[in-house]
Amino acid sequence: MSAQSTAGIDEPEKVDHPSRSDGFVRGLAEAIGGPMGEHAAGRPRGGGRGGIVFWSAARIVLALTCLTLALHWVQKSPCQDGAWQNNVQYTRLCYTDVLALYYAEGLNEGKVPYADHPVEYPVVTGYFMGALGLPVHALGESRPGLNQGMWFYNVNAIVLSALAVATVAMLLSLRRRRPWDAALFALSPALLVTATVNWDLLAIGLAAFGMYAWARRRPVAAGILLGLAGAAKLFPLFIFGPLIVLAIRANRLKQALIAAGTAVVTVVAVNLPVAIPYRESWNRFFELNTERPIDWGTLWYIGRYLDGKWNSGNPGDQGPFQWLSNHVDPTLNYLTYVLFGLACVGVALLAVLAPRRPRLAQLAFLVVAAFLIFSKVWSQQYTLWLLPLLVLARPRWGAFLAWQFAEVCYFVAFYGELLGASGKQVFPEGVFVLAATLRLVTVAVLCGLIVREILRPELDPVRATYDDDPDGGVLDGAADAPWFTRWRTGRKAADSGASPEPPSSGEPVPVA
Repeated sequence: MSAQSTAGIDEPEKVDHPSRSDGFVRGLAEAIGGPMGEHAAGRPRGGGRGGIVFWSAARIVLALTCLTLALHWVQKSPCQDGAWQNNVQYTRLCYTDVLALYYAEGLNEGKVPYADHPVEYPVVTGYFMGALGLPVHALGESRPGLNQGMWFYNVNAIVLSALAVATVAMLLSLRRRRPWDAALFALSPALLVTATVNWDLLAIGLAAFGMYAWARRRPVAAGILLGLAGAAKLFPLFIFGPLIVLAIRANRLKQALIAAGTAVVTVVAVNLPVAIPYRESWNRFFELNTERPIDWGTLWYIGRYLDGKWNSGNPGDQGPFQWLSNHVDPTLNYLTYVLFGLACVGVALLAVLAPRRPRLAQLAFLVVAAFLIFSKVWSQQYTLWLLPLLVLARPRWGAFLAWQFAEVCYFVAFYGELLGASGKQVFPEGVFVLAATLRLVTVAVLCGLIVREILRPELDPVRATYDDDPDGGVLDGAADAPWFTRWRTGRKAADSGASPEPPSSGEPVPVA
């Protein structure tokens, strides 16, 4: 592969400085003397070791990531011994599925996931749980005094933290001209409070490697990695929808289909060893998602709460959301699928009608956000799904911090709601509903801002630094397909009432 083919992510020249390019950061910088200048102390200059300073932006961001993860470990430390008395896991805001499910999934008894016990997660997550849990159990068998739950949590915390650092490294590699963008992930309050609540960082890390492989124009590797990510949590597979739509517009469908086909083969290959011999255990994930009722903090939960303000909830006096809550399978399930499908159609139309082909990360964020907005389940750690996509799609600090504030408010309110469900009322349910609404609204606002930048590409901060799409791989710098150009020209001519001008005599006629 030539260096020229991936120049968009390999060349660090034209480096962005948020104190000059980001209005929010520029405003804060005024408090310490204004934006960084070309001759500011500490900037790399010629002389000495090639003008390289040790504390480069990338190293600072990686160090900040490690600091955030260390603080997260401290925040979760009250729960690590597993002695959850008097609701300490809620009062100290330190609950984690990782520790709870070590016992709930039978790992503490040496049960092999799927073979000996059904697992509620896709297979790669189940493999991951077994790969770390069974050795801890074996160690505990030889050392009866060992706190297996604590060891299991800490081993998971180390591996998941390493995946978080690797995710930041991939973001830095994709944004060599904008290294400070990755600080949004590194300093995210959501990362601080939810990093090891579940195993989502496993899928996020694999997806980040997959997107990097696509940017490096390696569709097979991208398909394998995104396929593994999708077999850990479902959301990485949603990236292929935008990818295929953009590839059609750019006449690069072959590479996109190779990546998508490889992902399908990967998902099938990792599922078959479980799906064939342990069909009932394997099917638990699908059964749970079909039967699962409306979960805390979702659009449907908010609607049901509001219904309850005007209706009693009794038969004959139910609001629409109350009725849907009683008819989850299949009515609400189908409704969520339809709404998500319509959102995907809208994103596809946006990709086609935009004046300039959108960037992959922009559309991927919109699709994953739409899934969360319309889903009947929106667990607290699902916010991590959006983090790396937002870094790549819209690295602006103002709206990001507003969203993170909403996520922290929801995090605190969620634990108050859990305490209330445990019989210890902290605040009225309306406080939790307000926090959930704020979270939903801020995510919707982020979607609106991204749509605006797609329709007005001159507002896109990434395109102020890069010529096109540094994450696009074969899409980066590619012209629109000839058929699309002809359709767009004819559509504009029809809208203006004029006939499209024929090419001049010396101009070749484009062919598909």
